[in-house]
Amino acid sequence: MTNKGNILIVDDTPANLHLLTNMLAEQQYKVRPVPNGVLALRAVQSAPPDLVLLDINMPGLNGYEVCQRLKADEKTRDIPVIFLSALDETVDKVKAFAVGAVDYVTKPFHVEEVLARIQTHLSLRQLQKQLQASNEALRQQTAELAARNEELDAFAGTVAHDLRGPLTPIIGHADILGKYYAHSLDERGQRIVSRIAQNGKRMADIIQALLLLARLRHELPNDMKPLPMGEVVLKVLDRLDYMLTVYQPTLLLPDEWPTAVGYTPWIEEIWANYISNALKYGGSPPRVELGANHYNEQIRFWVSDNGQGISAAEQQRLFAPFVRLNEGTVEGHGLGLSIVKRIVHKLGGEVGVTSTPSGGSCFWFTLPAAKD
Repeated sequence: MTNKGNILIVDDTPANLHLLTNMLAEQQYKVRPVPNGVLALRAVQSAPPDLVLLDINMPGLNGYEVCQRLKADEKTRDIPVIFLSALDETVDKVKAFAVGAVDYVTKPFHVEEVLARIQTHLSLRQLQKQLQASNEALRQQTAELAARNEELDAFAGTVAHDLRGPLTPIIGHADILGKYYAHSLDERGQRIVSRIAQNGKRMADIIQALLLLARLRHELPNDMKPLPMGEVVLKVLDRLDYMLTVYQPTLLLPDEWPTAVGYTPWIEEIWANYISNALKYGGSPPRVELGANHYNEQIRFWVSDNGQGISAAEQQRLFAPFVRLNEGTVEGHGLGLSIVKRIVHKLGGEVGVTSTPSGGSCFWFTLPAAKD
């Protein structure tokens, strides 16, 4: 026999207890009848029921007082209480709900009505338990994820620091060899030294990108201000001087820039990623154009190139971490565009790309326009 639920019946009238007990037992409920409020509280504490059917007028503790004590106890406050009473005045019903009841049935009652209300509130209670369990599981998972993220950030910081230490002299010594001792090396030796320096710088860029990607989860700059975008772009171009030397692009810049609000160090990272991608994936030689225009209440900044273009399918995954197009033809670590997306979203903007195969690409980002 299936137990549909554990119900405690509290009524000082033996006939009512007998009727309700038999009625619910026939419906395969487990029933515990008690004749007064004191015994009801003891029964709840010893074995909490799924639902309480409670009379109001009883000697000693009346139904209102029993319900109040159940709701005051953290262990029993969620047990649904249905009042069964001969009192049918509105004020009695209002008081019943005020002390925490979920329902009120007046006597004499109809069996079908009582059974329907019991089933309704048992179902609601079961759903509540499931929701509480899901919320608790979600809370635990969230706490575990937060702890793991903290550990990952600490690990990334430690690894980056440990890598950056020996990497700096490697790059420095390779530069010194290439600058001051090139005459002592044959052509193959010079190529090797050049590769050491170039790959060392790429490793440094990867370390910097990983650290920035980790910090973006936590940092929110508090010194957002109007940006001197022309100066920011020139600083980035100076930073990418080695790439400009290698790719020899045609570079087009606007004479004036509209003023947007942002955080200069982060904006530099956006331009550095967009421009370096335009150089790497552009035509041969690359033609790279930078510009900006007003877009609703924001400024849209963009970088266009004369490359092969990007298919619609590739555009859908461009801004995900560790995605790099044309793998095997252009070197890169696939973090740049995901960093751009996180930065721009932190600053209240959007990112995107427009492109057609063989028609080049235009990568853009928006920032809030500065108020006059």
